[in-house]
Amino acid sequence: MQTKNEIPSVPLIHFLKHSLNILKNPLPFHHANFNAKGDTFKLRIGFSNEIVFSRDAAFAEYVLQKNHKNYKKSTIQTVDLVKYVGRGLLTSEGELWKKQRQLIQPAFHKSQLANLMGKVQAAIQSEYKHIQPGKTMDVFPILNNLAFQTVVKSLFSSAATTEDISRLQFITEAAQKMLVRELRQPYLGWWFTVSGTIEKHLQLTREARQILKNIVKTRRDANVRHDDLLDMLLDARYEDGTFMDEEQLIDEILILFTAGHETTSNALTFIFQLLAKHPEWQDRIYEESLQTSKNSDDLMQVVMSSKICQQVIEESMRLYPPVYFIDRVNIEEDEFNKLLFKKRSNLLFSIYEIHRHPDLWENPDNFLPERFNEGGRKFSSQYFPFGAGPRKCIGNNFAMFEMILAVTELIRNYKIYPEFESIEITPLITLKPKNALLRFERRV
Repeated sequence: MQTKNEIPSVPLIHFLKHSLNILKNPLPFHHANFNAKGDTFKLRIGFSNEIVFSRDAAFAEYVLQKNHKNYKKSTIQTVDLVKYVGRGLLTSEGELWKKQRQLIQPAFHKSQLANLMGKVQAAIQSEYKHIQPGKTMDVFPILNNLAFQTVVKSLFSSAATTEDISRLQFITEAAQKMLVRELRQPYLGWWFTVSGTIEKHLQLTREARQILKNIVKTRRDANVRHDDLLDMLLDARYEDGTFMDEEQLIDEILILFTAGHETTSNALTFIFQLLAKHPEWQDRIYEESLQTSKNSDDLMQVVMSSKICQQVIEESMRLYPPVYFIDRVNIEEDEFNKLLFKKRSNLLFSIYEIHRHPDLWENPDNFLPERFNEGGRKFSSQYFPFGAGPRKCIGNNFAMFEMILAVTELIRNYKIYPEFESIEITPLITLKPKNALLRFERRV
């Protein structure tokens, strides 16, 4: 008989039996286990290794917010990802994280972001020139470039060359694909090492760092202000009056590239697919955009007034959260909901499952933006598209503002039609879209 502190377990043989399907898409495997075992279960992935999976929103809130001091990020981010992007806000822990968060936070204040909205809109308009009306297109490459260009323009203004930007984009995406291979095929770790595969990608990372150092040097030598994120990072001072050293600066910039464009491009793709399937919401956003632009030409004011567009974005990220898992490790033994979690347990919270939990959401699999007519705070205990607690994504406001501008700009000029049967996904480090085929027609 199960004791009150025993976590339901999925045996190793079950994991091995489904390993090939898990490599392609682990979500159906986890969903079946949640249905069979409950909202929290442990999965054996080796003779001594196990991971605790949970879709318990209250437990997630407890770990991420209420008792966050007893939890840290897992080695996936603090070790595995570090070798590709350095030790910045996303991958650091303890005093370094606290020090960097305090230093960088002011750069993402709404008043500072207001200065970047013009750069963001210009990048969006430039990328939308690649849309070919009347033709079936996979929209993800356009939106991926859009999100990357938005980060570049917000960071560097015009300091980076086209060649540099293209190379940085290639390297950041190659590093992510390599990390996915390492995490999902740990049994090939020896081969990745002896074959030189990891070293090849580490060399690419060193190349990216050198490109960024050259850009920073050019900016410093020019001694001209652009009031972009790079200027803000260069100006930032610690409490003792010192500046960030160059290596730390490069770490933070790499993190902004990795976290800043990937999640946004994924989210925008899912948003436009959902809008294609629900044209009535296209019409509502179109009417709202006409009204907001009539009332003000201030971009920040337009963004803050785009409530219907924000509802659509919130609901889209509920259904398809780009960050679909959040990992933590408990420092000391802990207990929640009569379950005992031994010291250094590896915890993975399925944001995808929490956002679709039938006990938390009415009609959880349906696209109903009206549920967010009072904003996302109403669901703060069960809605985590940007995480929660002190480690909530520092760029959440930037991402929302960028997505609102991107959605309203496109809907103002085009109607979207679906050229796909159902929305397909590819779960990697983030939740990526697959075969996002759309057709655009210009509005008359």
